Parts: sequence; C-alpha cells; structure tokens
Amino acid sequence: MADVGEVLMSVLSTIRVPRPGDRVHKDECALSFSSPESEGGLYVCMNSFLGFGSQYVDRHHARTGQRAYLHFTRTRESFPTDTDMYPKMDGYPLMLYSDVKVVIFPDRQQVTSEDLATMPDVVKERVSLSMAGFMSADSVSHALQVQQWDGEVRQESRHAVDLKQLDNGLKIPPSGWRCEVCDLQENLWMNLTDGKVFCGRRYFDGTGGNNHALLHFQQTGFPLAVKLGTITPDGADVYSYDEDDMVLNPKLPEHLSHFGIDMMTMQKTEHTMTELEIAVNQRVGEWEVIQESGTSLRPLSGSGLTGMKNLGNSCYLNSVMQVLFTVPDFQTKYVSNIQKIFDEAPSDPTQDFKTQVAKLGYGLLSGEYSKPAPDPGDDNGTAEPRGDQVGIAPRMFKALIGRGHAEFSTNRQQDAQEFLLHFINMVERNCRSGANPSEAFRFLVEERIVCQQSHKAKYTQRVDYILQLPVPMDQATNTEELQEAERRREEADSGPTPTVRAKIPFSACMAALSEPEVLSDFWSSAVQAKTTATKTTRFASFPDHLVIQIKKFTFGLDWVPKKLDVSIDVPDTLDLGDLRATGQQPGEELLPETAPPPLMTPDVEVKGILGSYGNEEDDSLYSPLLSPVLDDSTVSQLCEMGFPLEACRKAVYYTGNTGIDAAMNWVMGHMDDPDFSAPLVLPGCSSAPGTTPTESLSEEHLATIVSMGFSRDQASKALRATSNVLDRAVDWIFSHLDDLESMEVSEGGRSAAESEGSREPPPGPRVRDGPGKYELFAFISHMGTSTMCGHYVCHIKKDHQWVIFNDQKVCASEKPPKDLGYLYFYRRVTE
Repeated sequence: MADVGEVLMSVLSTIRVPRPGDRVHKDECALSFSSPESEGGLYVCMNSFLGFGSQYVDRHHARTGQRAYLHFTRTRESFPTDTDMYPKMDGYPLMLYSDVKVVIFPDRQQVTSEDLATMPDVVKERVSLSMAGFMSADSVSHALQVQQWDGEVRQESRHAVDLKQLDNGLKIPPSGWRCEVCDLQENLWMNLTDGKVFCGRRYFDGTGGNNHALLHFQQTGFPLAVKLGTITPDGADVYSYDEDDMVLNPKLPEHLSHFGIDMMTMQKTEHTMTELEIAVNQRVGEWEVIQESGTSLRPLSGSGLTGMKNLGNSCYLNSVMQVLFTVPDFQTKYVSNIQKIFDEAPSDPTQDFKTQVAKLGYGLLSGEYSKPAPDPGDDNGTAEPRGDQVGIAPRMFKALIGRGHAEFSTNRQQDAQEFLLHFINMVERNCRSGANPSEAFRFLVEERIVCQQSHKAKYTQRVDYILQLPVPMDQATNTEELQEAERRREEADSGPTPTVRAKIPFSACMAALSEPEVLSDFWSSAVQAKTTATKTTRFASFPDHLVIQIKKFTFGLDWVPKKLDVSIDVPDTLDLGDLRATGQQPGEELLPETAPPPLMTPDVEVKGILGSYGNEEDDSLYSPLLSPVLDDSTVSQLCEMGFPLEACRKAVYYTGNTGIDAAMNWVMGHMDDPDFSAPLVLPGCSSAPGTTPTESLSEEHLATIVSMGFSRDQASKALRATSNVLDRAVDWIFSHLDDLESMEVSEGGRSAAESEGSREPPPGPRVRDGPGKYELFAFISHMGTSTMCGHYVCHIKKDHQWVIFNDQKVCASEKPPKDLGYLYFYRRVTE
C-alpha cells in the first residue's frame, strides 16, 4: 500500500474548499437516510460535497473516480449535558462530531490530524482549509430550514429606531384596557405613536377582534403597535402594519415608557401570537379522538412500519407519502427498481426526482429505520417503549418536491389534498417511459348537461384523481342535539361548552353528489339564449384505487373560511356501480357545438369590429375593441377575498356581469378546476393574451406531454394556451379532453385537414377500468380549524390491523376514527 502522504498528494487537486453558498451534504446520505450517527458514519466527497453512507460510498467512488472523502461520525454518548456552552452547527455543538478524518479510497486509508501535521506544507494547508470549510459550512438541511422557517425569526422594524411619538400626555394604566371603538377587552393593541388602544384583527375562524387597530393605522399611518398583555421584562409582541409582519423593536422599553408603562414590572396576561396559533389549531375533542390519545397504544415496528420525522409542519407530507407507499404501483415503480434507479441516477442524485422518491419509499418499507427512539431520560434502556421511532427525516425529498412552489417550499402547514395532487403532477411529469403509478388513481368523469328548454344534451369528459364528496349539513341526524348545543352556547357567558358534532349519513353525501345540479344561467346553443339546465356527474371509468375527499372546508355566509365539524359514517366497503356513466341515451339529441356570443362594448358598432386589422370581406381578425366589458367593482371584490385575478375575471364574464353573488357562486363551483387561475380565453379565440407561438414551444415540455399519451398537436395546443408553462399545460390538457378530441389529430402529428387519409380519434389519457366495488384501506385525518394550520395523521390497514402513523409514532390502532377523516383511500375488490 502506498504511503498515505503520497496518496494524499496525488488527489490534492480534487480536494475543494467549500465556499459560502455551496451545498454541503454532511448530515444525510444522498441515497439513504444514513447520517453521522448511523453505523459507519457518513462519507462526504471532498470534491462534490455529496454525502454517502458506508453502503453507498464505494458506489460513488467507482462511478466518479473521486478518492478523497471526509468521514463524519457522531455518537449520542458524546453529547455534553450543557450544550449551551458550546458553539452550534446544524443544531449540534461543533465538538459533537466525535471523529472527523480524511479517508482515501479505494483502500480506505485514513488521514488523522496527527498524520496531517507531518505532511508537506502544500498538502497540510490545502487539506486543513478544506476540513475547516466543511466544519464551518451549514449543511444543506440547515440552510433550507433557515430559508423555510417563517414563524419564529422576526426582523427588526425599519420604523423602530426613528419612531416619532406624540407628546399628548396620554398614560396607559397597567390593566383594565378596552378598545376605544367597541369596548372589546381582549386582543388589544396599543399604537406606539399616539398610545391609542384598539382591538386586533378578526381571525379566520371569526374570533379575535374587529380590525379597529388596523383601521387606525389606515387612517393615521402610525405603523407600530404592541399587544397589551404580552409585555414582560423579556419583550412583547410588536406588529408593523406598514411591513405587515411581526417585528422586533430594540427601543421598546423607551417607547413604552413614553406612555407610562414600565416594562420591567409588567406581567404576561394574554397569549402571545405564537401561543394563539397553537391554541386556535387545537380543537378540544377532535385532537384527542383522532390521535387516540386516551388509550395506551402498542408500538409497532418492522417492514412498512417506519415513522417519519416532522420537519416543521410537514405532517401533511408524512401522511400522504405513508399512504402512497402502501399502493403496489408506487412500490413496484420506485422500491422494486431501486438499484436500477440508483445506477441511472445523475451525478447529483439529491436533485433527481426518481432517486429521492425511491430513497423515501425504501426508507419507509425496508424496516431498516423502524427502530424505537431512545428515551432522553433513560440511561439504561429499561423504560417502556413510547411508540416514537428514530424513523426517517425526508429533508431532501421535501426540498426537491417543493422547489419553486410558493407553498410547499415553506415550513407552513398545507392542505394534504393539494399536496397529493401536486405530487401526482410531479409523478406524471417524471414518468416519460415505463409504468406510471399515478394511473392507479386516474379516472374519467362524464358530465351530462341537459337544456331544460330544448331537452337536448351535451356530454363532456375530464380526467380526475380525487372524488370530492359534498357535506349536506341539512341532512344531519342529530338536529335537536345540535340546536340544544347552540342554545347553550348562546346562553353561556363564558367557559367551555360540550362539543356536539353534526352526524351526517354517508348515503346523504353520495346522494348530494349524484343528484342533478341546477344551472340557472346556462347558455343553450339550441335556443341561442340563457336558460336553465341540469348537470349530472358520473364515472366514465373506475380506478384501481379511489381517493375520496370530504369537502369539510367551506365558506360561511360572510365568506369567512371555516371547517365543518362533522362525523360521517364512512363505510368499509363501497359499491359505486350505480354511478357508472351510460353515455348518450337512445333518441337523445345533442346540443349544437356553437359557442355563446362574447360580451362586447355596448357603444362599438358591429360593422366596425374589424378596425384596421381586416375588411368587410374578411372576418378572420377581431379588433382589440372587442375585449369583454367586466364589472371592475365585482372583480375587485373577489380579488380582495384572495382569489386569483384571472379566476375573478372569468367568474364575472361567465356570469354575465350579474353581480357579486352570482360570481361568487361561480368561484365556489370552479375552485377545483385545474385551469381555475389560467387566463380568460374568449369563445372564438384560440388562446389568451400572451400565449406562446408554436415555434418557441419547449421541446422538453412537448416530449413530457406526448409521453403521457397525447399527440404533438395536442401538446402544442396545451402549451400555447398556458404560455408554455408545463405545470399549467398538464392541468389544462386534462381539463379540455372534449376540445382535444375534436382536433382529430393523426398519428403523423398533423391535423386532419392536413392528413385526410387518417381520421383516427386522438389518443387520450390512459385510464384503467373495472368494477366499482371497493374496500377502505387508509384514511388521513386533519385536526384544526383550517387546512393552513393544525395537524395531520393517517391510519392504514396492514394485515387486517389498523395502524396509526402520527409522524414518528407508529402504533396499533385501537379505535380508528373513521368518521372524522378528510381523505379516504379505497382499493378495488377483485372477485
């Protein structure tokens, strides 16, 4: 074996010094969940900065030829008791790496700090600089955590240092505060400029204040306010209305003293905003029931029973991925083929979708990480098992799946249903060849619209992945109990009242889904006018696995979002055969395929529509003057409610400027449309403003859509309609199947007009079909008042036993709360 000094000299040119901004993966293997604490530690390539566990480092060396690795090991026994006295890195004191040394492959020759001291200066300097860079660099997971965290770190307000305070003689007493407008006695904020006390904002669930502090800022421009009741010698909650965020105020003692408040003598009497967030999230009863808190649950471990660490409001991701990897399609695609996927992985596997999904799937199913977590207070290992596991921390997966997404790239709580669809969309885009596991959920929906005046019908089909089930609150079976509970709440001055949950029969939800929907503002091409129509929705195909979403999240009469607190007797088995679509009925006439007339500016004469873009003999070009006239006030009102501008424009357009109520109903009925936020496309126009010409379409985007079973012309149309944005194009193409079918695209990729010899119908999305009989195998439950807060857990049936997955806690379920679920997962029963 060559001298270690000579070997190190031979690889010196490959050793890099990490610089600020470099991605240093020193806490997680790129292909597994090994870490410095794992057996064998973690090897970090000193050239690419990628980390590998002991089982994968030889593979990386063989593929890349890299020889120098920094070997990190860390043991829990080395953790000092008082870690505050040591400098921190990634949440661990720097010295907690019990061993850090250079290892040269393939012979795994080790270079210790003592060895380094005896080597030539050029070697010693280069390697020492590199090691120091590794030790001081933030790991990728730590850097992401800092970027994503949006709840605890507050910035100093730009108004704090130079804040002008009025000398109005106002002195604030230490207690007994009231809002100067509405006399509210809680959630009170004192403006730090004039000392005025007003109530805070109204929360999404209707509690809080009446927005008087905000109104005061809007009238005066005085930016900073402190929440009374949170003032202590350690600080207080300070909000900047101008910066629209919680802020730090380094001169808070001085500002409070101006109005007679001695910060050092104040005591906390109200919840801080962080505490309120937690309190609002936790609805008494629902949390305990869903998490089965009142029973002693038996911990489980083994293959398919691995917990997942919560990375900060990542329970929605944990629950969805636990369920998906019980589906055979996902197991086969990613776990059974893991070695092939790893062999074909790019040079940086941390950025490869298939690699990271396979890594996650193997981590969940292998059982390698399904080990009880050590009890911090148990030194001899005799404590009773608590159900928590070491589990896996899906940091790389979460960073990759959320990259570029406005919500999933943050540490905020998210809607599990939205994440499920986002992940399925990612799978669709990354399955250009071979099996596509998302097909397990894909099904066709047939919508039949019948004009009540002409009795002619129109049939359309669309692709969907989730069946959304309405909740008819008027069908509750315990109406008297609910009325009595409401009466008690109105009579009670304060204090908690017993929680009474509306009991809704599952059959009533299915009836609400299947019954015809009345369309009161339907434009009929048969009578060339608006009239009434009915719309019925049926399954054109039944998927292998059916996902049902209970539409618990809705809007009150004041348009404030709220969650329906309901109990639904969801069955273990389903037979949906009666909901099978039958297509056009014998003797039934179809509505003519003509579009409704566009809205036009009233004072524009029809004969002048061509303007300078055409002539009276050629009506192929339209004047820009023919843009639709939309009620700006209605559009503005909808936008103020938080809906996207284009969705608001479409709502006003398609309801014919008939007012806010009609437009709001349109929004509520189309929020789940894939093209809800896409630009308004007028009838008779091929695309919206700003669409992309054919010659500039991305070939990569075209190839992705074609790989899903669509033709090049269909892919081009989708991309042109969505400004060449792949995500939107995929959503668009699945929601415009009827438009695509009319294109009659030939196999050669040209339109039927160009290729008269072929009249084959265009290929549509691949869907599976079979009997509509299903059995329940999993459900995801949500606790809290909004999808944007609270907590998710999932229950999965494994070997005839229900198992609860609550992040790192995996236990046998004693009383699975099937009536309180949010997403239900069924699989087809094969006879």
